[in-house]
Amino acid sequence: MARMTSDQPCLIAIGANMPSAAGDPAATVAAALAHLSGEGCVVTAVSPYYRTPAFPPGSGPDFVNAAAVLRVAAGPEAVLARLHATEDAFARRRRARWGPRTLDLDLIAMGDTVLPDAATQARWRALDAAAQRSLAPDRLILPHPRMQERAFVLVPLADIAPGWRHPALGYTVEDMVGALPEAARAEVVPLPNRRL
Repeated sequence: MARMTSDQPCLIAIGANMPSAAGDPAATVAAALAHLSGEGCVVTAVSPYYRTPAFPPGSGPDFVNAAAVLRVAAGPEAVLARLHATEDAFARRRRARWGPRTLDLDLIAMGDTVLPDAATQARWRALDAAAQRSLAPDRLILPHPRMQERAFVLVPLADIAPGWRHPALGYTVEDMVGALPEAARAEVVPLPNRRL
């Protein structure tokens, strides 16, 4: 297992497709990043905002997605707790897996940390589509086991951390974006002039 220190950059994916008290999804993304800054997280980079279709298709309105790099003087579980607390502050309700939401903050990676161990991370990475719909891990898995499949995570991440290398797969973010089907990349559409 990789070392787990508090000085490693945290890569997070941000999404919203329902309004919150902060406003529309783009306003919610910006407000959530400001909220994290007030919770001891140093936001060192934020991608442009993108419009992406809800997944699975037809499950709700389009999302506003972005990615950010944070520095947090805390371990992975504490970082995840701060992300969940921020979701709660924006009235996130966990009613349906992959359902509409006011805010979604995913801890994608924390430096070169692999959690809970390489074998478990690989097992979750290998789940087929049917299992992904019904199973959710009962612990933090890092890097996020679906990141390499998701254009809405990788395209924004490539704007701010193209050279980050997946500690289990050995590929950079740029490599993983290049491996995505062209149609998946084309679904991630930049929103004009939307950045923190």
